[in-house]
Amino acid sequence: MYATGRAAECYGAMMSQRDWIEVTSEAELREMLGEPNARVRQKDRARLHERDRDWLAASPFCLVATAGADGSCDVSPKGDPPGFTRVLDDTTIAIPERGGNRRSDGFRNVLSNPHVGLLYLVPGRGDTLRINGRARVVRDAAFFDQMIVKGHRPRLALAVEIEQIFFHCPKAFLRSSLWQPETWRPDALPSHATLVKAVQPCGETLEELERYYGPSYVALLY
Repeated sequence: MYATGRAAECYGAMMSQRDWIEVTSEAELREMLGEPNARVRQKDRARLHERDRDWLAASPFCLVATAGADGSCDVSPKGDPPGFTRVLDDTTIAIPERGGNRRSDGFRNVLSNPHVGLLYLVPGRGDTLRINGRARVVRDAAFFDQMIVKGHRPRLALAVEIEQIFFHCPKAFLRSSLWQPETWRPDALPSHATLVKAVQPCGETLEELERYYGPSYVALLY
């Protein structure tokens, strides 16, 4: 019996791996890509600059990358009104945690491995701010009072001690045309409710899921 459709595609992909030529050392990687120029090598800092503070004050969204002690990875989106990340001092920032799905993948990773990577976006901008450091999960602190949104105080916060910070160039955003509305095709994929029903075991009907993720979903943000 011959494999057809997606099964055939998957089988073909597995077979083709035999022809892959992998990079297996940093020396080989440098031979392929070359060395970064002096400006790029020297762009990272260990303390917040005034311009870093300006960026954090304007950013409503960041991605938090973590890894567990076993090497398993997670990237979690965090978003709130611009300036949601609090600058505590020149080397420490804090990100509030709002109500979510309670999986806590990133938090559980931090408990066993404190190293985190953050990527801060400003809508419409192609450049980004990258921060790497060591994080702690904080359950309460005086600065929580400065993180109240719509009357809701955060349940937890991720406090990050900065080890490395730098601005990243806009090439990826330019190549992807991410901020160009004429390239947006949200209807190219089914609704979130349809995706959930297709890939997750759940007892709700599609109609119930559509109602759950509909206009009233906004009420669950805080």
